[in-house]
Amino acid sequence: MKFHRLVGAAALALSLAACGTSQPATETKSAESADTVLKVGVNPVPHAEILNFVKQNLAPAAGLKLEVVEFTDYVQPNVQLQEGQLTANYFQHRPYLDDFNASKGTKLTFVAPVHLEPLGLYSKKLTNVSALASGATVAVPNDATNLGRALKLLADNGVVKLKDGVGTAATERDVTDNPKNLQFKPLEAAQLPRSLEDVDAAVINGNYAIEAGLKPASQALVLEKTEGNPYVNGLVVPAGHEKDANIVTLGKLLQDQKVKDFIQQKYAGSVIPAQ
Repeated sequence: MKFHRLVGAAALALSLAACGTSQPATETKSAESADTVLKVGVNPVPHAEILNFVKQNLAPAAGLKLEVVEFTDYVQPNVQLQEGQLTANYFQHRPYLDDFNASKGTKLTFVAPVHLEPLGLYSKKLTNVSALASGATVAVPNDATNLGRALKLLADNGVVKLKDGVGTAATERDVTDNPKNLQFKPLEAAQLPRSLEDVDAAVINGNYAIEAGLKPASQALVLEKTEGNPYVNGLVVPAGHEKDANIVTLGKLLQDQKVKDFIQQKYAGSVIPAQ
């Protein structure tokens, strides 16, 4: 079953207001119950593919029943988890979750790291980052954590310079040297692959790049380094449920060596298992 993103700013505002600091709905069955179906919200690629591998190959022997619920955005999986419509979600990294909790008043907890999707710079017009022309337009994610991550990627590859120590908290105001006078175009992360027709280059999140048919390992002009990278995607639950027996089991299954082998074989370096 696939859920589509709510359309319209008013509807989204109501959803976010509804999540507030509310706790998961009381009528939601505990994840400890033997007959519980764990409803896990995911983005389609690679999260749904990885979770479906677990559902089909590992969950039955572990006594877990999984329902994979797909979302095409980064907001509703957290909203619905907070409201108790989901048992868990698996689509985000810890910095994004921390920012979401702080800005939306949600109380969600990161449980288990699973994989990394390196952020990359892509273009349909260029084959080398050095070919970016003066005044070129570069699309970047518009959410705070991934915007800083995108600017750091450009800085790490000599395209711009950032204020000392700002790291992945950077915004456009922290760009201290922009020798090519690049014009940054912030867009919702899901829209970035489509923007490639209209911009000179775009920094795209790994999941949306793969979903759009791009191959990060071979097609990115520059690709985020994996060593010491804090942007590992993982399993998230409402605060207080991180030690539920079925959640602990699901976390272990997502980190199983068979899952790591599946990730390595299917994505060929475009998605990397957490260490």
